[in-house]
Amino acid sequence: MDTLTALTTRVSAPRLQAPGPSDEQIDILLRAAIRAPDHGLLRPWRFIVLQDRQLEQLGDIMVANLLEQQPDADRRSQDKARSKALRAPTIIVAVAEVTEDHKVPVWEQVLAVGAAVQNMMLAAYELGIGAMWRTGALANSNLAKQQLGFADKDQVVAYLYLGTPASGLKSLPDDSPADFIRELP
Repeated sequence: MDTLTALTTRVSAPRLQAPGPSDEQIDILLRAAIRAPDHGLLRPWRFIVLQDRQLEQLGDIMVANLLEQQPDADRRSQDKARSKALRAPTIIVAVAEVTEDHKVPVWEQVLAVGAAVQNMMLAAYELGIGAMWRTGALANSNLAKQQLGFADKDQVVAYLYLGTPASGLKSLPDDSPADFIRELP
C-alpha cells in the first residue's frame, strides 16, 4: 500500500482479537513512531508495549484509577474497568515525557507524541493490523501515570490497542476537504 492510500483510507478497528502483531511488526510500528516530527529533537515519546500478563497489570491500574475516582465502586464496575485492558492482544501506551521550561513548549512535545501515534496507526493499517487509539480518564490520571512509571507532568497520549479486526472495518463519510476550510475573518 502506498502512503497516500494509507493516509486517505485508514480507519480504526474498535473490536480486536488475537492474533496481535508479531515482535517484528511491533518493531516496525515503533520505528515509524520515532520518525514523527519533533521540534528541538527532544524525543519526548516513550512507549510501553503490553501483552499477556502485562495487560492484566494494566487492568489492575484501571481498577485502582476507578477506585480513586469512585471509592464505593461495586465489583461489577471494577470488573468492567479491568476488562478494558483485555480488549486487544497488544496495547502500546504512548506517553509524552515532557521537558518543562524549554523553548519548545509542552504542548508541542505532546503533539509530537500524537504524531508518533498516528505514524503507528498508519503503519499498522498498512501491515493489516487493526488499531484503535483510546484515551479516556486514564490518560489524565496521575495515579495511572505513576503506576506506569511516569511523573505527573508527563502526558499519556494514547493507549493504542492492536490486534486482528474482529469484524469488518467501519466506513467513514466521504467528506470533502472543502467542508473543513474556513476563510480568514
